[in-house]
Amino acid sequence: MGQTIAAIAKRKGHEIAAIFDKSQAEYDLSNIDVAIDFSVPDVAFTNITTCIHQGVPVISGTTGWLARYDEVAALCKAKQGAFIYASNFSLGVNLFFALNTKLAQMMRPFDQYEIALEEIHHTKKLDAPSGTAISLANDIISETTKENWTLGVTNDTKTLPIESKRIGDVPGTHRVTYRSEVDEIEIKHQANNRSGFAVGAVIAAEWILTKKGVFSMKDVLGI
Repeated sequence: MGQTIAAIAKRKGHEIAAIFDKSQAEYDLSNIDVAIDFSVPDVAFTNITTCIHQGVPVISGTTGWLARYDEVAALCKAKQGAFIYASNFSLGVNLFFALNTKLAQMMRPFDQYEIALEEIHHTKKLDAPSGTAISLANDIISETTKENWTLGVTNDTKTLPIESKRIGDVPGTHRVTYRSEVDEIEIKHQANNRSGFAVGAVIAAEWILTKKGVFSMKDVLGI
């Protein structure tokens, strides 16, 4: 993902001033305008907070660290920094988020439909369920009578099941299904390659340059 983001940024006329990996204990960000974090869960928090402490706007697409999201948001506000987290920077996925929320609102009165969520990713993906699936699930929970989500099958009618599959080199597929005895309603987003995630990340990086605060892709896209 980092290589794809770098290639797209260069094509858009930006300079890649530095690339850091998790083996480095300290980062000098004095010549950086904006940082993009696509790392791994165990270093994402450090990467993000380092940028905020050094006054560098940062966007992150790393999942698996969100138990500490509130700490990052509080630090960003205290330091008057700029931060965007997105479970998925793809423009199509963020439109899919909005569609998912609207459908959940429409389906709320019809309790004869059971809701299920499926995500499929490549075998190298470290976390399950995906951050995108969790975002979809949380949006459904906020608009329906579901109270929480779980990984795998459940008999609890208040819990939304998420099925995670790891297959080959699949970039990412997410499917939300409303199923009754008589019919099914389904919405699906399928990424054909990873460039969509990278394009969205670069757009977010361009957008945040003049901003202060904690934002999401809804802010970037105005949806």
